Amino acid sequence: MPEGDTVWRTATRLHRALAGEVVTLSDLRFPEIATADLRGTTTIEVVSRGKHLLHRFDSGVTLHSHLKMEGQWRVESPADTARWLRRADLRAAIGTSAWTGLGLRLGLLELLPTHREGDVVGHLGPDTLGPDWDLQSAAERVVAAGGPIGSALLDQRNLAGIGTMYAAETLFIERQHPWSPVAELPRERVVAIIERAQRLLDTGRLHAIQAPTGVRRKGEEMFVHARSGRPCRRCGDTVRVAMTGPAGQERTMFYCPTCQGGLAPNDDGRRQRPLGSSGGRSTPYRRA
Repeated sequence: MPEGDTVWRTATRLHRALAGEVVTLSDLRFPEIATADLRGTTTIEVVSRGKHLLHRFDSGVTLHSHLKMEGQWRVESPADTARWLRRADLRAAIGTSAWTGLGLRLGLLELLPTHREGDVVGHLGPDTLGPDWDLQSAAERVVAAGGPIGSALLDQRNLAGIGTMYAAETLFIERQHPWSPVAELPRERVVAIIERAQRLLDTGRLHAIQAPTGVRRKGEEMFVHARSGRPCRRCGDTVRVAMTGPAGQERTMFYCPTCQGGLAPNDDGRRQRPLGSSGGRSTPYRRA
């Protein structure tokens, strides 16, 4: 699932292409809003809120979308729009005389009054890339929520925008065991971890390639994320993956047991093969 920096870049790209322009093409392919017509309205702005996209129109409505696992928004010229409209995975097209925003494989799409946006994003914590970002408030929410620190970072009610990649990379850089109970960590330690995560996202939004290592060459972008079964870049031990989170909401967490204080509580220590390799034991992998 795209993380907050990717969603921020998507909102910025759509805003630059569509803001201030009159909608001339409106094609919404979700059953509940398939008959809605936005033609004649003007885009006021497109903004991100955590992993949510809010496309606001001067008619007082907002098109709310979420990319979920595989969704994306593209910006194409009107001359190229016709071929995109024939795609079976197209879920939305909002076009003007200059550009067309095309939503593919969207996990969620709905229209709601702009003044009711709180109904769909009001539960989120401070946005790591938003004007409401507040480090201390985010730390207070994480401390109050408790549980393992890895799960707390992924809970969008605590702070919005962090997914499994930035959670894993942050905790590795900070040498923090992802399953450490928040209650056992000093508050200043929680603050430092959250501050690190926010800095990584803030840097990531400026680049098309996410690279917590600072190296954008293919295969060198990550310290631990999606690198189970491969050597740790810091110590040479084998990077591992285990699940974190409450039942029914589990997410993958990649980590180095040597650098981060031991195996996960639910990691049996058996050999894990690299992702994408054949043979050996399979590893779970779910992004958030």
